[in-house]
Amino acid sequence: MTAICLVRHGETDWNAEGKLQGREDVPLNDRGEDQAIRVGRYLGKSDFAAIFTSPLLRAKETAMICNHFVGHLPLFVSDNFTEKDYGEASGMTVAERDRHFPGGAIPDMESFDHISKRALAGIKNIRRDFPDEKVLLVAHGGLINVILAILSQGEIGTGKTKLFNTCISHIVSDGDSWKIVDYNKIDHLKSFGKVTSI
Repeated sequence: MTAICLVRHGETDWNAEGKLQGREDVPLNDRGEDQAIRVGRYLGKSDFAAIFTSPLLRAKETAMICNHFVGHLPLFVSDNFTEKDYGEASGMTVAERDRHFPGGAIPDMESFDHISKRALAGIKNIRRDFPDEKVLLVAHGGLINVILAILSQGEIGTGKTKLFNTCISHIVSDGDSWKIVDYNKIDHLKSFGKVTSI
């Protein structure tokens, strides 16, 4: 059985300001680095075979911090796990997006189908290259929510689930299908104070 531990990146200043980041390469802020340390420590006893990450800085920084705690594992960067492109809404708050695009049609925004194809291709490659092993995948709220939406047939995920920074979700595969074990877990942040979900 292949198991993937999905971790959303730590907080950035844009998260704190409620801005849609998409493909903008925004680094972690101090709080985000602290969150990454906490999730890394929490996962430190897990027996991962490798780490995969989005190429965007906030995910790579989170992955590198986690890697310090989980054993300095091989770290692979994959475009399949980069964040959704929000097109012309990138950099806007949700309220600004809704005001500028009240009908929901945002020019140059990446479609759900396109994200689905690349996300599924990415986890299929992990299953192929790491059969019967556990892998840590550090990515983004939009991307992880697409995976959750696909695997839950729309019960959770995109449009329904707000994922917290450095939340943990687990999916497993025994064959061609995947199953969600849990999602949006933040036990490692319980003593941390307010958590960000944008």
